Amino acid sequence: MNLPEALYTAAQVRELDRMAIEEHRIPGAKLMQRAGAAAFDLLRTRWPRARRVAVLCGTGNNGGDGYVMARLARAAGLTVNVLSLGAAEKMQGDAAAARKQCKSAGVAIRNFQADLLAGHDVIVDALLGTGLEREVEGEWRAAIEAVNASRLTVLAMDVPSGLNADTGRVMGAAVRASATMSFIGLKAGLFTGAGREHAGEIFCNDLNVPPDIYARVPAQAQRLTEQSLYGLMPARRRDMHKGDAGHVLVIGGDRGMPGAARLAGAAAYRAGAGLVTLATHPEHAAHISAACPELIVHGVARPEALRPLLARADVIAAGPGLGQGEWGDALFGAALDTRLPMVVDADALNTLATDPLMHADWILTPHPGEAARMLGLSIEEVQADRFTAAREIVASYGGVCVLKGAGTLVASFNMERRASAASRAAFPVERRARAASRAALADGVVSVCDRGNPGMASGGMGDVLTGVIAGLRAQGLISPVAARLGVWLHAAAGDDVAAAGEIGMLASDLFPHIRSRLNRLVGHAGR
Repeated sequence: MNLPEALYTAAQVRELDRMAIEEHRIPGAKLMQRAGAAAFDLLRTRWPRARRVAVLCGTGNNGGDGYVMARLARAAGLTVNVLSLGAAEKMQGDAAAARKQCKSAGVAIRNFQADLLAGHDVIVDALLGTGLEREVEGEWRAAIEAVNASRLTVLAMDVPSGLNADTGRVMGAAVRASATMSFIGLKAGLFTGAGREHAGEIFCNDLNVPPDIYARVPAQAQRLTEQSLYGLMPARRRDMHKGDAGHVLVIGGDRGMPGAARLAGAAAYRAGAGLVTLATHPEHAAHISAACPELIVHGVARPEALRPLLARADVIAAGPGLGQGEWGDALFGAALDTRLPMVVDADALNTLATDPLMHADWILTPHPGEAARMLGLSIEEVQADRFTAAREIVASYGGVCVLKGAGTLVASFNMERRASAASRAAFPVERRARAASRAALADGVVSVCDRGNPGMASGGMGDVLTGVIAGLRAQGLISPVAARLGVWLHAAAGDDVAAAGEIGMLASDLFPHIRSRLNRLVGHAGR
């Protein structure tokens, strides 16, 4: 199914729920009935041969949704067992009524015991939902661990129990679901960090709430989708030449690390750059030039030799194989003296972490370890709230942050008003492209990429991403757009490669798929 682009926090979805109930007079019990029915429909569609279902119910509204589903499953002829946790006598309102109706329908309700899970085809997780605010402990944690140990198919209702709906952090322990049905609005935490591992396949049902309520609750984040990217890259003029497509200068490749700079340069070409120059250690220049003749390779020993190359460049890609020695520090320092747009990666980020600077027009591409160094945090703290970490990097360093990892995030300030000043290439972003991406460029809105796969956990993938983004930026896309489009292209190309298997992927395997994906997006412009 096509998922919405908008992603919400748990509090935002509660507000949407409140508006539906209080302002549009939709009874909470009716929404609960719709939630249970939506989850049951998914179960029948996704696992049509399932006959024995265990529904784990807590004491809140998430548990109430579970009781509705259990009643519907029994009415459809399935063998259903409800395993409850928490003090049922303390249940209130719609959830209490749903439990009572379930029991009256003849559904067996028993206190949870791990050994009662055996023999079921599907487990339905309706334990905790989105209201979790502290670490999971005691019988709740034991139940989650038992579900995971069972290795049975699991359908999570709204969010896997134990997963923070806002951040994707595991709160001590979290259910590993095969699929998750999210209600009213998609929860942001399902799409990044541990959420990618725990949510399984994600579905959404808006429970038929009035569409107008969504306009009053701005989304926390936006999913990057192929449809939202159509038209961002203009079609090429018939009379254009290579100078019109922008000139990328890649700075990197210290002793022993020529491959990273070469990958970044080749990726910039595959993303459409007209010219790519490599400023690398003199030791590697001849070898790289012979291996990739399209690259204009210069052996640069000192910053003075870099300045003529900077004068001809439209965009700098700094960091791939740069190292943290005197050579790399000196060249990066020379790059920082310019006013050119920049994509900053790898060791250039580590240099920034020791000497923080602000720049209005650079794209920083840290992985969690680099982000931790930039923010003075641990990797665990960054991963615990990736949205906040990405925003903090933008607030501390300026520009755009691409926080890599499962569910890569792109955060930026609103740069649309600076587009004409930022674009140096011959064909700037067209008016329709700006309109299409306006929501994604708004202050505070983070874009989330739910493409990509574990096969991309191999050396050089980050260097390719740096080159792709730099190539797009050189063609006139403003930095927030270049970052978002580049992240999606890179991840989608990785998925194309993974169609033949995730194990054994090389970063260079992505090149033909980056090119084909980008050209398809251009081909859809204006449709």
